Amino acid sequence: MTGTATLPPTDDDNDTGADTGAPATRRSREVDNRGAYAGFALAHLLGHGAAAASHGDTPLLGLPEWLPTALLGAGLVTGIVLATRAALRAQRGAPAPEVLSGKLLGTAWIAAFTALALAITGLTSVLDAPELQSVLWPAGSGIVVGLLYLAEGAVRRNVLHYGLGVWLALASAAALFLEAPGPSWSLAAAGGGAYALATVLEARRLRSLEGPAHT
Repeated sequence: MTGTATLPPTDDDNDTGADTGAPATRRSREVDNRGAYAGFALAHLLGHGAAAASHGDTPLLGLPEWLPTALLGAGLVTGIVLATRAALRAQRGAPAPEVLSGKLLGTAWIAAFTALALAITGLTSVLDAPELQSVLWPAGSGIVVGLLYLAEGAVRRNVLHYGLGVWLALASAAALFLEAPGPSWSLAAAGGGAYALATVLEARRLRSLEGPAHT
């Protein structure tokens, strides 16, 4: 026979098509942390900043005791909600292993902060020093968040998120060496500044991921 047979598409042909669309698929599943970073930046700058300015031997501001906590809590809740929305949005259409990784990371947050609450409550009760909670909670939360960011950054291969986790963990631990209101000043500057910088760098990171789509 002299006719030319039409061969079925090979795996390589299919792989080429898949590879062409892969960057767009990966970008659609990329977690956008800008909103979460901005919320956490405000929480640190306003919450810890207000606590630092209203405490100490010569407080700079006369604020109600509840106000710094309320500012910190409002910022943290905002950041957590935005982070959760971003993670859920990125998981749409993701393969099962990625969805499982996201669920495990979400569970890790609950487990980590439950363990932190038990540790702080137990330690302050045994030592009969409830005033330590005002230092252990902010610093301990920073350490826990930093370590969780390390895990998230490694799983998502996000160097910025990983680096932010390293900084938060180390800066929060170092704050414990300071006398009050030093830890609050340190967390406001080091934590809030790091989150503000990360917000800007996150925008650049996302733009860099969009580059191949236009070439």
